[in-house]
Amino acid sequence: MENRKHSRLLGFAIAGVAALALTACSGGGGTTPGASEDPEDVSGTLRVLVPSFPASNEGTDAFEAIVDVFHETYPNVEVEPDFATFANLNEKISTSIAGGQPYDVLVTGVGWIPPFASQKAFLDLEQFGVTPDSIAQDANPAIVPAVEYDDAVYAYPLVLGPKPLALSRSAFEAAGLDPDSPPTTLEELADAAEKLTVRDASGKVTRAGFDFWAGPGEYRQDFVALLGALGNDLYDGGEPDFDNAQGEEALDWIGEMINDRKVIDFGQKSASGAPLLYTKEAGMGFVGGYIDCAAVTQEVCDDLVFFNLDDEREAMFAGGQLASIGSTTKLPDAAWSFIEALSTPEAEASIAKLNFAVPAAADAGHSEIVASNPASTFAYENLDTVVFEGGAENWLDLRNVFNTELDKAILGQESSADVLANLAAQSK
Repeated sequence: MENRKHSRLLGFAIAGVAALALTACSGGGGTTPGASEDPEDVSGTLRVLVPSFPASNEGTDAFEAIVDVFHETYPNVEVEPDFATFANLNEKISTSIAGGQPYDVLVTGVGWIPPFASQKAFLDLEQFGVTPDSIAQDANPAIVPAVEYDDAVYAYPLVLGPKPLALSRSAFEAAGLDPDSPPTTLEELADAAEKLTVRDASGKVTRAGFDFWAGPGEYRQDFVALLGALGNDLYDGGEPDFDNAQGEEALDWIGEMINDRKVIDFGQKSASGAPLLYTKEAGMGFVGGYIDCAAVTQEVCDDLVFFNLDDEREAMFAGGQLASIGSTTKLPDAAWSFIEALSTPEAEASIAKLNFAVPAAADAGHSEIVASNPASTFAYENLDTVVFEGGAENWLDLRNVFNTELDKAILGQESSADVLANLAAQSK
């Protein structure tokens, strides 16, 4: 029901984009400020949709600091935030467009640009001097494909959310494994995971050999990471590149680890939602691109060794957060100024810390947020290996479909070949 609801809302949104664009171009309801207009003379309200800031004092303070920077340039423009989550982001965007009240600035994720840019819901940022070449200079070049659609840039990168692998040095040594020679292939990873798994007298797993850091319906990113290590991206030029031998091997491997080798239970996660490595409930697994050593203890941080799979190619999954401007905004220059405030080193650092991420800026490698913890240091140094999800114009409809369909294969309810063929057939 939820997927059909999202599809219906997106359909309404698509129908409304063209009409809203005509209204915006007509000048009705306000005057669009020109580039030569003094920002201090501009007034109005900037509607901003951001999933970057959690509902906490820390999140509120971080956002207000960004608004303060923006107000240094546009002191008379009000900022009306909508603190979304990625769970309800698509619905909020689609509903706002369909209801005739679109946002001026929207922060979305990797894979989100083609669905909305293809329907002209976002502005081409070239008018602000943003091109693929400028992005490659200002940010890590790995992010360029995620902000492009049809050779134009429709978003500015803020942070990347890598999901590297890590192992427990002490657990490896106790299992007779060398922590300084991490496994690089799927076969080596599986063998090490079996040796790391600890069970009680009844056979119950008390320490997982490998943590997918995924609950039920959350294995999509892991699948993309494994597929990448086997040499394929999820989509190649908008066409599915997962309904093949590599895709079947990646999906079968997840099922084998859970059902045959039994190194972890299906959907097993820690009570806090943190990677099981951080709570010493796993010997190896996926983790985030930032770790607060003060929170998890320095002992845990010092025990971690980070690595990537390097089967057919080295690969590390990454999501990210990207800032776009709504195509019908009456305040395009103010909207761009707000994105500039979102992408200052201080703002990117705060967003990264709040979202297990690393700044997207090209010169962030020596920043405190990256250098302060081993996860960010490793992730940033390996951004040239990232693989992304998305690539289809209907990706936002497919995201949740992927989640439920992959589970069917993992649980042995359907074959991997059938599941992946069905997903490929639904890709547009």
